[in-house]
Amino acid sequence: MGPEPAGFLVGFSVGSRIAGYRLEEQIGEGGMAVVFRARDERLQRQVALKILSPALVADEEFRRRFIRESRSAAAVDDPHIIPVFEAGDANGVLFIAMRYVPGGDVGTLVRRLGPLPSARAAAIISAVASALDAAHAAGLVHRDIKPANMLVDARPGRPDHVYLSDFGLTKGSSSSTSLTSTGHFMGTLDYSSPEQIRGQQVDARTDEYALACVAFALLSGKPPFHRNEAMAVMYAHLSAPPPMLTSLRPGLPPEVDAIMRRALAKAPEDRYPSCGEFADALRIALGLGRYNSDETDALHQQALIDHAAPLAPPASLTANPAARRSDEAIEQYQRTLVNQRHTLGPDHPDTLATRFSIAQQLAARGNHARAEEEFRELLARQRRRLGPDHPDTLATWFGIAQQLAARGEDARAEKEFRYMLPHLRRKLGPDHPITLAAIEWIDYIQARKDDRSATPRPRS
Repeated sequence: MGPEPAGFLVGFSVGSRIAGYRLEEQIGEGGMAVVFRARDERLQRQVALKILSPALVADEEFRRRFIRESRSAAAVDDPHIIPVFEAGDANGVLFIAMRYVPGGDVGTLVRRLGPLPSARAAAIISAVASALDAAHAAGLVHRDIKPANMLVDARPGRPDHVYLSDFGLTKGSSSSTSLTSTGHFMGTLDYSSPEQIRGQQVDARTDEYALACVAFALLSGKPPFHRNEAMAVMYAHLSAPPPMLTSLRPGLPPEVDAIMRRALAKAPEDRYPSCGEFADALRIALGLGRYNSDETDALHQQALIDHAAPLAPPASLTANPAARRSDEAIEQYQRTLVNQRHTLGPDHPDTLATRFSIAQQLAARGNHARAEEEFRELLARQRRRLGPDHPDTLATWFGIAQQLAARGEDARAEKEFRYMLPHLRRKLGPDHPITLAAIEWIDYIQARKDDRSATPRPRS
């Protein structure tokens, strides 16, 4: 249904320049666009530059709408919508420049890890639901919700931050058609609602249906109506009931099936009134409590501030409102942990993920000794349950070394970082954010030994 790839990349190569951006590395490609990591030569910053297919550029209606709606989406104020810097037409090339997020997308995360722990899946869904509710309040419908459009800025020692990207397919809530004038389907079939497939009017509940498909995929490893043939996928969306999620993910509460049935209802009026209400219903069923966007955003902002500060904990942390909210988050995670230990067991992956979140919050709170203790106890359980080279195990190991460095125990921290580095390179890859962060920490510790105080602290 998309344009042919032949000739798509002609003229777009590393080193090329488009509208003041120099292309550095191709980081994504789909049927309708290619994405490069690029350098904004005017402001000297990295961006993700999305370049649309020439077949779409030839669609005059699409070109006008793309620029108009991209600019409208850029004006929506929500911390989980990817910041859009510019959208335009450069000598016949449609492009959109947005924040570059090095952590990768949720689709890649699921392909690498398989089904996610329920707490992490719920956190992603809640963040995207927040972004969608903000877009819907502004009269926009995204229309292409899928894991590949959810970016995770994941760095050890601070809470994950999720961004919803790719608003280039947005339309107003009164729009109906799913095709461009050149006949390209606007959306992704695995996550497309029945009304979208039929070409009927779309609204906020269209995005909710897609978000429910994503939630299903995060918890089970695949979307609910995945088939080998496109026609079979469309028929399943239109006619087949969704499979029972609990049959694919034993251990989930039975209430989850009823929640997914409602969010995946064929008729929009039978779904939840908003994406946030769906996300909260899912969280409550999973024993996580309602999503607190203010708390999540404050923790993220405080983590960003901490990363720009010296290694010593900030003074008067107890007077910091974000720190108080961190205490509240720890208490919430502790309540969740008690429930998970009882229902799932102490070594269940979801239970282990909650313990990791507690350790992260302790670290963000500046309580590095307690965070290290929590990470160490968690590491022993992960090595038994998941294996020594599982990505979650390696992230916990990194957390231990980071807490040692934060407490000034440079020799022990450097030893841990150096010992784990071959494992990180082998399992996660040489360019993974955790691998690069470990190298930065080693360099930083060496610089601190030499008393080169101007060396910046690693962004871990």
